[in-house]
Amino acid sequence: MADLLTTTQAARELGVSARSLARWAQEGRLRPALITPGGDKRSGRYLWDLEDLRDQLLKLRTRPE
Repeated sequence: MADLLTTTQAARELGVSARSLARWAQEGRLRPALITPGGDKRSGRYLWDLEDLRDQLLKLRTRPE
């Protein structure tokens, strides 16, 4: 299994903001490799497989509107 990155780490690798990456996941545009369980008053954390994430972003950029 590939090493999983936090949203901040993945965003840094891709040159996008962590907030955008998290928002795209919340909107269902991107699918994280894993969502950790949340605790009191906080949602779970997204963990990302960088290669899978790159593939997902490429598909988003090339799909017809």
